[in-house]
Amino acid sequence: MKPSKYIQQAKRTETEKYRFKKTGNVTPRIEHAAMGIATESGELMDAIKKAKIYGRDLDKTNLIEELGDLMWYIAILTDDLGTSFEEVWDKNIKKLKARYPEKYTDEKAHNRNLPKERKELEK
Repeated sequence: MKPSKYIQQAKRTETEKYRFKKTGNVTPRIEHAAMGIATESGELMDAIKKAKIYGRDLDKTNLIEELGDLMWYIAILTDDLGTSFEEVWDKNIKKLKARYPEKYTDEKAHNRNLPKERKELEK
């Protein structure tokens, strides 16, 4: 499935009735997406915790489900921001190239050039 098609399909299942209003620049869709991303990230971490701490088998089916739920919320946020997965991916890679011109190093991770990274994101 193409990213734009995924966003279109995700929007099909989105609520049209939010019980909270826009605050400043934060729309109900942005707030809903952020809440959902936080919630689903916790559920993803819980599945990993069960394997790491409790010795259960890693439930890959559940991990894929949680990734799908995360992607749904990311799709709603992406749409509300008027951008695309491709643009987000492109900007992220440019930022990472600014941070790690050759390859990841601990030194570069600890001594980031945030203005340079921001410049890449604003292009």
